[in-house]
Amino acid sequence: MENKKEIKRTAISIIEAEYKAINRLKSSIDDSFVAAVNEILTCTGRIVVTGIGKSAIIANKIVATFNSTGTPAIFMHAGDAIHGDLGIIQGSDVVICISNSGNTPEIKVLTPMLKTLGACLIGMVGNTSSYLAKQSDHVINTTVEKEATPGNPAPTCSTTAQLVMGDAIALALLHCRGFTADDFAKYHPGGSLGKQLYLKAENLYPKNARPAVSPDTDIPSLIVEISGKRLGMTAVLENRDLVGIITDGDLRRMLEKGEDIRELSAKDIMTKNPKSIPGKTLAVDALQLMRENNITQLLVVDEGEYKGIVHLHDILDEGII
Repeated sequence: MENKKEIKRTAISIIEAEYKAINRLKSSIDDSFVAAVNEILTCTGRIVVTGIGKSAIIANKIVATFNSTGTPAIFMHAGDAIHGDLGIIQGSDVVICISNSGNTPEIKVLTPMLKTLGACLIGMVGNTSSYLAKQSDHVINTTVEKEATPGNPAPTCSTTAQLVMGDAIALALLHCRGFTADDFAKYHPGGSLGKQLYLKAENLYPKNARPAVSPDTDIPSLIVEISGKRLGMTAVLENRDLVGIITDGDLRRMLEKGEDIRELSAKDIMTKNPKSIPGKTLAVDALQLMRENNITQLLVVDEGEYKGIVHLHDILDEGII
């Protein structure tokens, strides 16, 4: 078994090397970078990202990031492009070609064809003297001093630089477009993140019963209402107006006092001015309100009308934590 210290030392050295490579990228955010971003912003065709080898894998990730942040894009493998897929390129498109060396055979065949078709070519390249750099309309410099591994046997710093620069482009575009959390939610409807951005109280309370009593409801009837609706609480309504809430905890405290329940009604044990939220409240905000007030349910009230209840379990069941 390898020495633990040696394994840790190797891992840390790789991370440090990649960190240094990324940090040096700041100097590559120049006028050419700005011009490339503006070219994408004003593009009337499609954004096509291409590459070969490990750069093709990075290109796929950049496409995914573009699509999820409001910049529709497609991936084209550089090897496939010169064997028929080049037909998807149109003159109004912007093509981002990713290559560390900028001199691979596929790139040398592909780039003049892209120019012939009239597409704008953005070269994301680690060698600014390369064939790709010279053929590009705009150059995004991802030069690294060396790879993280001895002898440079595998792309490490170079692919990390490409990945980070792709994120920089995507987020610059997002900022320019004024892309909001609501826009982001449209492209991320699934999973916890998406639900945090779009799931609202009005999507949750219809699943639950709507327990309610009047201020004069006697205690036995009150207990039946709470037990029957299985939410551990009930709203107290007077002429349809919400005036209070009664929870299981209120009932326990009443019994601990030893009071004669025959002499009591809902108004005697209810909590006045209960916490409530509008139906349009995001579920994640409702959860935060519950945490701040150490409660497990909120009443939903719209335009003064009691609509229902959102329980902590409703939010947790949706995977929002």
